[in-house]
Amino acid sequence: MTKPTLTYFDIPASRGEECRLALALAGVDFVDNRIKGPAWPELKPTTPFGSLPTLELPGKGVFAQSNAILVLVGRKHGLHPTDDFVAARHEALMAFAEELRHHVSPALRIKEEPERTNKRTELATTYIPTWAGFVERQLGDGPFVAGDKLHVVDLKLYIVMRWFKSGSVDLVPTTVFDGFPRLRRLFDAVAEHPGVKAWQARQA
Repeated sequence: MTKPTLTYFDIPASRGEECRLALALAGVDFVDNRIKGPAWPELKPTTPFGSLPTLELPGKGVFAQSNAILVLVGRKHGLHPTDDFVAARHEALMAFAEELRHHVSPALRIKEEPERTNKRTELATTYIPTWAGFVERQLGDGPFVAGDKLHVVDLKLYIVMRWFKSGSVDLVPTTVFDGFPRLRRLFDAVAEHPGVKAWQARQA
């Protein structure tokens, strides 16, 4: 193996997509290994923690957990702060984004009514706005978390927000972040970043 290999499901979303974006913006020539559903049960027990994404680096082995991958890529390629205290603030936001995913995902598996509607309504009216409010208070003059420079934390927040703004989560309105101008500014800045646009154009 001469190139890094990022392995994730064959979808342009979630934890895998933010890692793909980080590698693409870093200018890394990597193998984008996309797993189809039937292949996952066989692959799962061979991964470090039974989950994806994973990043395999020549001579270094396989790394897992999206935040660890993002920080590793960011440190090696100037997409994560070098100051320990600033980096810790970025990593806290990344961990908080994962908290949202862990809170929301079980609600998406609920099929029975009225529990399904009630839980998704609670997400839309209470949990997600509360989460967004905490993040909003951590943001400054922007457009990115650290000001003018994009880092991996911005990619993670962008992908998390895109999940809801795309309308793919039924009963959660695409306007759920409209009351948070700093978050909306960050989202728009990442979406318009030339590297992000170039990567997305390649996937079209």
